[in-house]
Formats: sequence, C-alpha cells, structure tokens
Amino acid sequence: MNSIVHRIVHRLRQLHQLRQLALGLCVAGAASLAGAQGAAPAAYNVGATATGVPFTFLDVKTNTIQGMMVDTVTAVGKAGGFGVNVQQTVFSALIPSLTARKIDIVSAAMLKTAARQEVVDFSDPVYSYGEGLIVKADDARAYVSLDELKGEVVGAQVGTVFLDMLTKKGIFKEVRSYDSVADMTRDLSLGRIKAGLGDQPIIAYQLRQNTFPGVKLVESYKPVNVGDVCLVVRKGDTETMARLNKAIAAIKADGTLAKIVQKWGI
Repeated sequence: MNSIVHRIVHRLRQLHQLRQLALGLCVAGAASLAGAQGAAPAAYNVGATATGVPFTFLDVKTNTIQGMMVDTVTAVGKAGGFGVNVQQTVFSALIPSLTARKIDIVSAAMLKTAARQEVVDFSDPVYSYGEGLIVKADDARAYVSLDELKGEVVGAQVGTVFLDMLTKKGIFKEVRSYDSVADMTRDLSLGRIKAGLGDQPIIAYQLRQNTFPGVKLVESYKPVNVGDVCLVVRKGDTETMARLNKAIAAIKADGTLAKIVQKWGI
C-alpha cells in the first residue's frame, strides 16, 4: 500500500512540475511577443514622388529619388537612429499607400491641411510655403488674386490642395486636373488653359532650370494658402510621430535642416 501511495505522490509531483514548466514557457513567450511588438522598427518605408523638384524627384542617372525632403527624412533617420527606405509613389497615391501600410512615412511637398489631418497625422513643420500662379510667358497682366481669372479655364495637379482651391472657388469656366506639373505647364504654354496653380518653390526651381518653356510665375500674385510641409504618418501612430519630432528638433537645433534647405535653393 505504501508503495502505491508513494508512486501516486511522485506522479502528482511530476504533473505539478510539468504544469509549472508549461506556465513558465507561456509567460516567457508572451513577454517575448510583447517585447517584439513594442520594439521600435529599425527602418521605415518612406513614400516620395518623382515629380516634385526640388523637394522630391527621380534622378535618372542613379534611378533613385532625390531632393530636399529626401535629404530631410534621411537626416531625421540618422538623428533618430533608424533607417529609411525611400520608395517612388505617385503624389495622389501617397496617403492611400500610407493608410494601406504599404509605406510608413510620407516625405514629400505635402502641405498640412485640416482635411488631411482627418486621415493622417503630421509631424512638426520642416518647411513652409504657398501656391504660385503660373501663366503664359507673354501674359503681361499683374495678377494679384484668383478673382481676376473669373470665367477662365484653369488647372492644377491631382491630389494637391490647389486643385481643391480652384474647384471650391466656383468662378472658373472649367478646372482641369493634371497628373503632373509638366502636363499642366504644357497645356498652359499651348493656350489650352489660362493659368495654373502649383507649389511656388517647386515651380520657381524648375523655371530656373528651364524645365518649363513658355510659362512664368506671376510675381505680383499673393498666395492665400500658405502651409507647412511635414513628415506624415498613419493616424494614431504616436510612437513613430514621437521619434520623428524628436529627430526634427535635433536637426533644427544643430543647423542640419537649414543647410539642406540652402543646398536646394528654396
């Protein structure tokens, strides 16, 4: 009888030890998983456009995206201790790609707006600018506001706040949308539209490079939609936002951002 009791007690001890081991493995596994989920990414996928010189553009010699915002996000990554993988994305697809988790950050000439803030979150500003009015090179009128173009055909790039501006204005004969500024300026030079709106520093830079023949920026025009250019993340991604803002503050403080802006002449 004593031997039977001894075997039963021994078996119970074995079962207890197995349960304790299993419990320990579960706890360790859960802790490991939590640690992995909470760990900050070593690198982020960044969306940028190929048509936003000097902010972002495709360098045909290296087949890579270059520009002021590429240099900025690279410097932010260096200051923040993480890598960045810059990917070419059409401007109108930047926010959809972000919300669909195809990319983690947008670094482009994207102005912060109330409408966009409902969908995504914006970092602290890295640059500020407004819209530029573009007309044919032989148009001598000193336009000050869009009201002077009432009844005309005008245009802007798809996905920009400028297209929304023109549409909401409601005074034009027609508002045409374009996939790129190059397409818009081509129609403008051919007289198919009277004027166009675009990112002032982008247009100014490209005109200095003689990229858009037959058109000019109107120096007398007063922009009404001056906004901030920021890095953009998914709505509620507070961890990434905190890392970005801390790094942005660092590159502002040490002069890195100012040097980047100066490099690109904007």
